[in-house]
Order: sequence, then C-alpha cells, then structure tokens
Amino acid sequence: MKLFGRLFSFLLMIWCFIVFAAMMLVMFPFVIAINLIFSGKRAQALSFVCLRIWAGVFLVLGLFRLVIKNKHYSDPKGSYIYVCNHGSYLDAIAIVLSAPQAFKPLGKKELVKIPIFGWMYRNLVVMVDRSSPESRAKSVEALIADLRSGQSLFIFPEGTMNRSDEPLGPFYDGAFRIAIETQTPIAPMVLINASKLLHRDHPTRIKPGTMTMVFMPPVPVAGMVMDDLPKLKQQVKQLMEEQILAYA
Repeated sequence: MKLFGRLFSFLLMIWCFIVFAAMMLVMFPFVIAINLIFSGKRAQALSFVCLRIWAGVFLVLGLFRLVIKNKHYSDPKGSYIYVCNHGSYLDAIAIVLSAPQAFKPLGKKELVKIPIFGWMYRNLVVMVDRSSPESRAKSVEALIADLRSGQSLFIFPEGTMNRSDEPLGPFYDGAFRIAIETQTPIAPMVLINASKLLHRDHPTRIKPGTMTMVFMPPVPVAGMVMDDLPKLKQQVKQLMEEQILAYA
C-alpha cells in the first residue's frame, strides 16, 4: 500500500504539472489580448478573471477542494492590503480563487525567466529583486501608486515559504509600512492544510484533499504613524497565528 501511495503521488505530481502548463498555454492569448487592448485597473481585473479560470481548472483536475470562510469580511469595492501565510505551492491558487476582488501581488523577479508564464507574470504583478535595495524601493513606490488608484494589493508578509515548525515565519515590514503610509487597512487571511497536501520541500508527496481559506476582519490603520509599525505587525501576526492554531 505504501508503494502504491508513492506511485499515486508521483503520477499526481506529473498530472498537476501538465494541467498547469496546459492551462497556461490556453490563457496566454487572452492575457495578451487584454493587456494590448486595456490598461490599468481594467486590464488587471480582466486578467484576474483569466487567473481565476486557470486556478479553478487546476484545482478541480488536481483533485483539490477549497473551502472559503468569512469572505464577507472584505468589501469587494474596498481597497485592502491582503496578507496570508505561505507554506505551499498551492497558496497562490487558493488566494486567487478566494479573493473577493482583483488584486496586484508582489512577486519575485526571477520568475519572469520562465517561458510564456514569465510574460504573463510580468504584466500581473509588481516585481521585486530581493537582492537589490533599489529594486525593493521601486516596487514599494509602484505598490503605493496602485493603492492610491483604488487597487488592492497582496503581499506574503513572511516573504518566502515558511520552512520552520512554527505556524508562521518572521514577518517583514513591507506590507505594514505601505499600509501605514497609504492608510490602507490590512486584510489578514490564513490558508489551512495546503502544506500538508503539497509541501515545498516534498512535492513528490502531493495528495488530493481539502484546503480552507479563512478571512479575518480587516485591521484598520487610520491615524497610525511609522512608530506604530512594530505594534501593527505583531497584532496581525498574532491574529493569524491564533487562527492557524484554531484549525490545527
């Protein structure tokens, strides 16, 4: 039975890769057309529809199920900085399908090198070169400009996938600094069980199952100044940790 389980996981991993690549090829012409015809928030919103289709097909054909709780906490017409825990390659799929509105994420510059995917990635995210302070500063400026135009943003506050045994890794200041500077509320959410279905260090152990995305009430930042950043960061981290542990 153990051998059969390993074989099934290996075949599922190959199948998921095929589905991911095939849907990327299907969506690519639509994303190109959208970004040639439209610009700004309109292009982002329409491109986001393509991402939802891509993610939805992948979820179904990959034998995954997503349960969303408390989505009503976020107003689809509002502007937020969404933050979520990060422990699996499935996180992005779940976040795209869970979010009540289009958002612009902060992404790694290295991913633009991937053929086809890299072009779409470049047009859908704000890229950052983590090794370059100048790149990080430009990324923050672009994110602030998007927020002031009414666009919601998404940032993994841990910066990278959490490899520790703790519920969350250390948080970077970026999301909270931008929130205070633009007076935009933080909308925390946590994804439960994704790392057990597909862990970044053990992709061959992939298995079908259910993930749960839990939204929490937005954390207001009105009136906060930069001196309040550590307190805000700790408040959001504590809220997210409590929610993760509640589902443990």
